[in-house]
Amino acid sequence: MYLLPLPAFADNYIWMLHDSRHAVVVDPGDATPVAQALQDTGLQLQAILVTHHHADHVGGVQALREATGARVYGPARERIPEPLARLAQGQSIEVLGLVWQVLDVPGHTAGHIAYYCADVEANGGRSPLLFCGDTLFSGGCGRLFEGTPAQMQASLDRLAALPDDTRVCCTHEYTLSNLRFARAVEPGNAALLHYQGQCEALRARGEPTLPSRMALERSINPFLRTREAAVAEAARAHDPQVDPEDAVAVLAALRQWKNDF
Repeated sequence: MYLLPLPAFADNYIWMLHDSRHAVVVDPGDATPVAQALQDTGLQLQAILVTHHHADHVGGVQALREATGARVYGPARERIPEPLARLAQGQSIEVLGLVWQVLDVPGHTAGHIAYYCADVEANGGRSPLLFCGDTLFSGGCGRLFEGTPAQMQASLDRLAALPDDTRVCCTHEYTLSNLRFARAVEPGNAALLHYQGQCEALRARGEPTLPSRMALERSINPFLRTREAAVAEAARAHDPQVDPEDAVAVLAALRQWKNDF
């Protein structure tokens, strides 16, 4: 298997996974980069996975479906153009011979889902693979457009419980801006400082910072660290009303702080 981030718009990635014959893409907000990749490689598009309804994730779905006949999978509780197979927590699908578990991860939107496969051999390595849309970013999380802080905390807890070596395939290149905020929250986090240097070097070479790994995110991402004393105290220092023992309140404060950062 081969895993490729196809750049789209200013900072989106459309993830493509293929076996040299068939491909699946995730959140194709724009059909053009996918169509170009299919033409360049001679791949047949087998499936389109959608995590949520925002236009920069679904804008290319109809054109790709019509051009390729690919089957579309998406969230059960969001407005996604038909036809598609609607999915929710506890369901699974088989794509490219791999079994993908569907995870409900509301917060960014009300019906956001993610796709997780426990064993994928891709790009020379074997490990779990997560397509998490805009719920989890490297060093950050999505804005709460429709969901609540409690929903986002539960969603991030669900993702953080995945194995350490899970490859985290987010859909935006937000890493450096997220890490600048994370440094404001946890300036003494040595792992965070080291990771920021690595990511700056990647971007200077024009390379993506993604995918990340779940163990790394648990060590550097403040939104996965709401129960860590340093993060909770930073949230309370920014907003004295925050109860540092309440992870949801900490997350809400961090998210508002990041919105204004």
